[in-house]
Amino acid sequence: MEWWEALLLVLGGTAAGIVNAVAGGGSMLTVPLLVLAGVPGNAANGSNRLGILTGNLASAAEFRRLGVQGLAHAGVVIGPAIAGSLVGSLAINRLTDGAFETVFGLLMIPLVLLTINKPKPKTDGTSWSRNTTMIVFFGVGIYGGAVQAGVGLVMLAALSRAGFDLVTANSIKVLVNLAVTCVALPIFILQGEIRWIPAILLALGLTAGGWAGARLGVSKGEQWIRRIMIFAALALALRLLGVYDWLWSQW
Repeated sequence: MEWWEALLLVLGGTAAGIVNAVAGGGSMLTVPLLVLAGVPGNAANGSNRLGILTGNLASAAEFRRLGVQGLAHAGVVIGPAIAGSLVGSLAINRLTDGAFETVFGLLMIPLVLLTINKPKPKTDGTSWSRNTTMIVFFGVGIYGGAVQAGVGLVMLAALSRAGFDLVTANSIKVLVNLAVTCVALPIFILQGEIRWIPAILLALGLTAGGWAGARLGVSKGEQWIRRIMIFAALALALRLLGVYDWLWSQW
């Protein structure tokens, strides 16, 4: 690994950790960064989980210090999400590296749309029932276990529909992500899908970013991060889908 690739992983991880804690979707940046650093697609998906674990631990600790207690509300969603993540993390490794990168690039587009359309708390009495919320989070767990990227955005949208305000939803999202990652990471380790040096470098950045992002999330300083993430995610999606290579060949 070149020195600039190592620096890019740490700095990119920090930015993504902030985004993860504030809104979600930071893995739309970190997985492509790992691929750019030479890590194959499925291994990039697995290596990313180490930083997701440490970053969410840092965010959860900071949310707790700042008085945002998501744990009291997270019980209804953590169980189904863990069950779903076990299914998803076992299923994703059936994809080849090339197929994973293509699927990941395609998934970025709807996830960017979720980023643009920030979820709003439901105040009109139409929030989901407990059973509906549990079913939805089983599906969220499958997605999180398989792909991870953008799962925070999906969680925020779902938690908003379940009746939570965005600050509380952010803290619940961090705890659910932490639980899902605790299930998925050992599976990727056992299947040999971790590249430890890139994973540790990225984890350093994600941990610092997770701490800083929790502070920003509580102070509602997320709008500028969302704008940056939209443009960055679109650019990386185009790169993974081969659009840049096609344009270069036409030039």
